[in-house]
Amino acid sequence: MSPTAIELSTLGHRIRHQRVSRGYTLDELGAIVGVAGSQLSLIENGKREPKLSLLQAIASATGTEVTDLLSTEPPNRRAALELELDRAQASPVFRRLGLPPLKVTRTVTDETLESVLALHRELHRREREAIATPEEARRANTELRLRMRARDNYLPDIEKLAEKQLRAAGHTGGALTHRTVSIMAEQLGFELIYASDLPHSARSVTDLENGRIYLPPASIPGGHGLRSMALQAMAHRLLGHTPPTDYADFLQQRLEINYYAACCLMPETASVSFLTQAKKERDLAVEDFRDAFGVTHEAAGMRLTNLLTEHFGIRLHFLRVDGTGAISRVYENDELPLPMDVTGSVEGQIVCRKFAARSAFGEQNRTTEQYQYTDTPAGTFWCSSQTGSTSDGEFSITVGVPFDDARWFRGRETQKRATSTCPDEACCRRPDADLTQRWEGKAWPSARVHMQMFSPLPRGAFPGVDDGEVYAFLDRHAER
Repeated sequence: MSPTAIELSTLGHRIRHQRVSRGYTLDELGAIVGVAGSQLSLIENGKREPKLSLLQAIASATGTEVTDLLSTEPPNRRAALELELDRAQASPVFRRLGLPPLKVTRTVTDETLESVLALHRELHRREREAIATPEEARRANTELRLRMRARDNYLPDIEKLAEKQLRAAGHTGGALTHRTVSIMAEQLGFELIYASDLPHSARSVTDLENGRIYLPPASIPGGHGLRSMALQAMAHRLLGHTPPTDYADFLQQRLEINYYAACCLMPETASVSFLTQAKKERDLAVEDFRDAFGVTHEAAGMRLTNLLTEHFGIRLHFLRVDGTGAISRVYENDELPLPMDVTGSVEGQIVCRKFAARSAFGEQNRTTEQYQYTDTPAGTFWCSSQTGSTSDGEFSITVGVPFDDARWFRGRETQKRATSTCPDEACCRRPDADLTQRWEGKAWPSARVHMQMFSPLPRGAFPGVDDGEVYAFLDRHAER
């Protein structure tokens, strides 16, 4: 693979640093290594890639190693500033301005470079802020959902990474313990610390300088939440994440750390073994899968989307729906008809009232899963739904499959059946004609608007996180 312009520039800076440190001019070093000084200048300016034999000659002449010349680290502060400026001036954001790039010479001071770079950083910050709109977020989320659907929601590299980390920590089976999660953190050089004063916008904070991962105190002792948050924080490091460049990058990173945590809490090998036996007995059930690994119903349902299609050829859908019927989380590769807006976004849309994801709220017994067959324009689907509640209100978790695959699941004998003709508005969105005639012009409902419509995405490097709060938190804890 050919080196990038930035890699060549870094190499050139490191060669120049070694040459100047030894007191050589371009012509003097060129004479030693057998090339013209003008050719060496092109290499130092990142305009030409040197052959390995020439690199070896330069390393020998300057008393260093080839590996040192090839390091990706800038050799000094000045080089770091120049390389950062190269990156900034090569970005689409700067190029769209139509301005000529600043040519850096020895007469350009470090203070000037710092000032110009500050302007570039502010330009990029404003660009990120401008595109972090609700429309941008919906589009990015839709694109990510479609990409994952094309992959059957399965990421083999992260599956393998999780199993490798689990083996290294000595995990052999059963529910993942908090102690094992702590060992996994220690192997990465981190200590888990529970802090009651975490910034309100941060789920966790990782102190890279002092090797600490700060988590909130357990609200439910023994719950899987803290294990998951710790694993997600570790995943950022293991997966080599850098500050997201835009909202799509942020969503991709969030998906990957969630996926890694799920792989650790419900390892692929053990999960597939469990599901294989359940399928053999025609007794697949989200609640059993949940209990076997000590996770939430939602986590177990989502993990099925990673494994059922890849390992068993079963297409399926997953829905988390709030008490108003709005979809807050979704995955489907079985063609279940779902509502969507003009951008193709499904999140926030109201699911059909005939679906079990909504009808389950009307059941008297909420302690067990509710089963239902639903006839739709795309065919008949079987599903299981479980309801729950949080401080934000009620929600339901639904996992379903096309009719033919219901034979593998517990609850397939249910006699409950519904018919949905959505997206036809006559199904459940349009009122009865008699009611319309009775109340038209005589009633005026005031719509409730979700608060997030009035809240812009926060500024800073990480969408959703108040950078100032995080840095103040780290400053308080750094010396403890």
